[in-house]
Amino acid sequence: MIKNMVRAREISVITENKIGALARMMSFLVNHSVNVEAIAGYSNCAGNKGNLIFITNNNEAAISELLNNGYGDIAETDVIVMELENRPGALKNISETLALNKININYIYCTTCSGGCPAKIVLSTSDNDMAVKILAL
Repeated sequence: MIKNMVRAREISVITENKIGALARMMSFLVNHSVNVEAIAGYSNCAGNKGNLIFITNNNEAAISELLNNGYGDIAETDVIVMELENRPGALKNISETLALNKININYIYCTTCSGGCPAKIVLSTSDNDMAVKILAL
């Protein structure tokens, strides 16, 4: 069951894939009180570049700070952020509903915790507008 669902803007940053790259980037953000609420990262096939995608509490400040510190390959993307009950089958139900309505999941990442708190899911679909309408029913 979906506990909460909102549209959000996700930041994507391409950086060098080297030791300390994430720590360096995060230090710029924390020094300006920017909280990263969800994050995923991966390297390209050659392994020399990394792509970080993340949701923050203040994208304007995050992007400004990253630009001020030499990060130039930055983009924002529309995503859906939802909180689901952290129980077996919750993600299955969401993914089946989207599939039955011919909506593709482009990518997904999440955070979870033990103790009954909800799982936070970030996803991009082939039609975010329709996905939100369908999932809100």
